[in-house]
Amino acid sequence: MNKQAITIICVVAAIAILCLPADIWAQGCSVCTKTASSLGEKGARGLNGGIVYLALLPITIISTLGFIWWKHNKNSI
Repeated sequence: MNKQAITIICVVAAIAILCLPADIWAQGCSVCTKTASSLGEKGARGLNGGIVYLALLPITIISTLGFIWWKHNKNSI
Protein backbone atom coordinates (compact mmCIF):
# COMPACT_ATOMS: atom_id res chain seq x y z
CA MET A 1 0.00 0.00 0.00
CA ASN A 2 1.26 3.44 -0.80
CA LYS A 3 1.20 6.42 1.57
CA GLN A 4 -1.82 8.00 -0.11
CA ALA A 5 -3.95 4.89 0.41
CA ILE A 6 -2.92 4.66 4.06
CA THR A 7 -3.77 8.34 4.56
CA ILE A 8 -7.20 7.88 3.00
CA ILE A 9 -7.90 4.83 5.17
CA CYS A 10 -6.87 6.73 8.32
CA VAL A 11 -9.06 9.73 7.44
CA VAL A 12 -12.08 7.53 6.72
CA ALA A 13 -11.53 5.61 9.98
CA ALA A 14 -11.26 8.86 11.96
CA ILE A 15 -14.45 10.22 10.41
CA ALA A 16 -16.26 6.94 11.13
CA ILE A 17 -15.16 7.01 14.77
CA LEU A 18 -16.20 10.65 15.19
CA CYS A 19 -19.64 9.91 13.70
CA LEU A 20 -20.46 7.44 16.49
CA PRO A 21 -23.42 8.43 18.69
CA ALA A 22 -22.76 10.80 21.59
CA ASP A 23 -23.85 8.13 24.09
CA ILE A 24 -20.71 6.15 23.34
CA TRP A 25 -18.47 9.15 24.05
CA ALA A 26 -20.43 10.18 27.16
CA GLN A 27 -19.55 7.08 29.17
CA GLY A 28 -18.31 7.98 32.59
CA CYS A 29 -17.20 6.36 35.75
CA SER A 30 -20.28 5.67 37.85
CA VAL A 31 -18.47 6.78 41.00
CA CYS A 32 -17.55 10.13 39.41
CA THR A 33 -21.09 10.61 38.16
CA LYS A 34 -22.57 9.83 41.57
CA THR A 35 -20.06 12.09 43.30
CA ALA A 36 -20.66 14.97 40.90
CA SER A 37 -24.44 14.70 41.32
CA SER A 38 -24.12 14.86 45.10
CA LEU A 39 -21.77 17.87 45.08
CA GLY A 40 -24.16 20.37 43.59
CA GLU A 41 -23.47 22.67 40.67
CA LYS A 42 -20.43 24.49 42.10
CA GLY A 43 -18.77 21.31 43.30
CA ALA A 44 -19.45 19.54 39.99
CA ARG A 45 -17.83 22.39 38.10
CA GLY A 46 -14.82 22.12 40.41
CA LEU A 47 -14.62 18.37 39.81
CA ASN A 48 -14.80 18.90 36.04
CA GLY A 49 -12.09 21.55 36.27
CA GLY A 50 -9.89 19.12 38.21
CA ILE A 51 -10.40 16.43 35.59
CA VAL A 52 -9.43 18.84 32.82
CA TYR A 53 -6.39 19.97 34.84
CA LEU A 54 -5.23 16.36 35.30
CA ALA A 55 -5.77 15.63 31.59
CA LEU A 56 -3.59 18.53 30.42
CA LEU A 57 -0.23 16.86 31.13
CA PRO A 58 -0.85 13.66 29.11
CA ILE A 59 -2.43 15.66 26.28
CA THR A 60 0.57 18.02 26.23
CA ILE A 61 3.05 15.13 26.19
CA ILE A 62 1.22 13.29 23.40
CA SER A 63 0.83 16.49 21.37
CA THR A 64 4.51 17.33 21.75
CA LEU A 65 5.59 13.84 20.69
CA GLY A 66 3.19 13.98 17.73
CA PHE A 67 4.54 17.36 16.66
CA ILE A 68 8.14 16.17 16.91
CA TRP A 69 7.28 13.03 14.90
CA TRP A 70 5.44 15.10 12.28
CA LYS A 71 8.28 17.63 12.04
CA HIS A 72 10.87 14.85 11.71
CA ASN A 73 8.92 12.95 9.03
CA LYS A 74 7.60 15.99 7.13
CA ASN A 75 10.56 16.00 4.76
CA SER A 76 10.20 12.31 3.85
CA ILE A 77 6.67 12.75 2.42
